[in-house]
Amino acid sequence: MTEPIPPITLPPAENPEQEGEWLQTSLHSWLNTEFIPEAINEEIAQRAAQIFMRQRMEGENDLGSLTIAIVTEMQSFDFSKSFYGEFAIANAVSDLLLESLGIDKCCGQ
Repeated sequence: MTEPIPPITLPPAENPEQEGEWLQTSLHSWLNTEFIPEAINEEIAQRAAQIFMRQRMEGENDLGSLTIAIVTEMQSFDFSKSFYGEFAIANAVSDLLLESLGIDKCCGQ
């Protein structure tokens, strides 16, 4: 039987606002690169970064919990002008965070 991948824990937030700014910029760039640049991408990145930043300020460091929080809260966002949905956004945030930590997003190492 294979062992489950252990949870990934981010270092405690020292500057959540700076993390949020980085995430907003990185996600916006990713959104514009993945398909085509759309005006709504900036709003999506801003909203996802706000959720992330609030979660971090509340002490959340578990990547899985952060991803679920983004999926849950982005469900109220109007994605009708976008190619994306809440799951794609949460997964992109997770991938960007893993990359920033030097963790292979494929295999968790």
